[in-house]
Amino acid sequence: MSRGLPLLHRRRILLSGAIGGITCAAVVVGAAMAGQDGGGGAGASAGAAPAVRCTAVAGSLPEVPAESRAEVDRNLALLDTQMAEADKRLATSRGEGGPDFVRNAVLGPLADKRKSTLDRIAISIGRHAEKPVGLDSLAACTLADGDAGTDTGAGGGTGKGPGSGASPTAAASGPAGGGAASEPGAGASSGRTISCPDVASKIGEVPAAAQAEVDRNLALLDTQTAEADKRLATSRGEGGPDFVRNAILGPLKDKRASTIDRIELSFSRQGSAAPSGLDALAGCSLASG
Repeated sequence: MSRGLPLLHRRRILLSGAIGGITCAAVVVGAAMAGQDGGGGAGASAGAAPAVRCTAVAGSLPEVPAESRAEVDRNLALLDTQMAEADKRLATSRGEGGPDFVRNAVLGPLADKRKSTLDRIAISIGRHAEKPVGLDSLAACTLADGDAGTDTGAGGGTGKGPGSGASPTAAASGPAGGGAASEPGAGASSGRTISCPDVASKIGEVPAAAQAEVDRNLALLDTQTAEADKRLATSRGEGGPDFVRNAILGPLKDKRASTIDRIELSFSRQGSAAPSGLDALAGCSLASG
């Protein structure tokens, strides 16, 4: 009996050690698997969230006259706001649309807004000093490097760069849904057309020296509407419920606003009062076909 007890005790110790070893091994394996599943997932998730990247404007400006400083600063701040809004749109639209979503619904509209803002900066400086040239080249933005090119098919706002957007399948939804309402699909599939307010009839008498520029921009408004109509006709079946609004009517409004700004500026250059209320004519809607 006296010899059996130590032997039994030793067996119990060995058995406990073996169980402990198995338990530790299981913990290690479990942790490794968790690291692969969880860690990898997190990495992919983080990598699949590209951001909008725009060229800095402030450093490309000449010396700003004191009289123009406040207006220039406001427009520089507006550029930051526009980029932040585009970033938010990019983040909240993941999974939407087709291969051209980011270009049509995020980067394209952003470039139009930036161009209009850059025009105002150049004009503001030009009132009191030599007007800077070439700022238009800073309007287009792209998607930041990272996994954007592979995971999101990201496309550059100008055509070749990062293209589609927020997710591999998130592309072409950009062209979103309905006119100003949310009947996009219906618009694209039921023979509807784009209807825009007439600008020419609201301009009034045009200074002779500004007539050619005004005519060019009025013709451009017609071209923009025709292009939007064509996009509407060829996009049947694309995108989600907001396709027409986000990818056709929204970008069209931005383009028209920029063109209308140029019409107003052509009056100002000749010392004439610009027609009022034209900004309200930028938005378009869907008309029954």
